[in-house]
Amino acid sequence: MREDLEREYVEYLRARMPQLRRLAALLTGDFHRGDDIVQSMAADLYTRWKHVGGVEHVDAYVRKMLLRTFLREERKPWSRVRLTATLPERPVTGPAVEEAVVVRAALRRLPARQRAVLVLRFLCDLPVAEVAATLGIAEGTVKSQTSDGLAALRRHLSTDVSTGSAT
Repeated sequence: MREDLEREYVEYLRARMPQLRRLAALLTGDFHRGDDIVQSMAADLYTRWKHVGGVEHVDAYVRKMLLRTFLREERKPWSRVRLTATLPERPVTGPAVEEAVVVRAALRRLPARQRAVLVLRFLCDLPVAEVAATLGIAEGTVKSQTSDGLAALRRHLSTDVSTGSAT
């Protein structure tokens, strides 16, 4: 890669890395797996960077790459393997932290596409049209996945609250 293109690539990723890592962590429910997804996407982006100059909305393009990397990885059998049965102890506790743990656990139980739709819609605050464009699906599909995902999330949360578990 030419030196000027490589500099642009590094500057772009340096500026966007916190948002990309946050999105990947929300999608995977695990900061470490999220970092793996971002790293894989960044390697793919590096090989395509010379073509990215012609893209009108680079951020949307990169977000789509990240989501496709996440969905591709979720289809692999090893993605369902968890190395530990319990979460590590958290130094900060309280109702807000416990609630966040329960919500993240419920999100992890959703299918990958529903999880991606909910994260983009409600945690990244993207409109339906942009989520549809990012995932390459129809707006109606985004709406139905949102509805189905929220219903499943409510079921998981009511089950978790009634049983007192966070998994």
